[in-house]
Amino acid sequence: MRLILYSKPGCHLCEGLLEKLEQVRSFSFELEVRDITTAEEWFQAYQYEVPVLCQESMFGEILQEERLPRISPRASVAQVEQMLAKFFPAP
Repeated sequence: MRLILYSKPGCHLCEGLLEKLEQVRSFSFELEVRDITTAEEWFQAYQYEVPVLCQESMFGEILQEERLPRISPRASVAQVEQMLAKFFPAP
């Protein structure tokens, strides 16, 4: 599983979600953090919404991103894991 976290420097909500994702142990995933200030396309799409968490997956030969529901800043690591479980059930 590959996740993408769109964030920006100095965003405490982004930092908090990143910390929680780094503590998740019940799922194995690769996490890429994208700074929206480095690409105009990302900035225009997410400037008022960071943090944004997306799943990257292949659809045939096309790489797609699917936006996941927003995670509350007050969510615990266990709640983040529960949310991920809804989208990525164990095999």
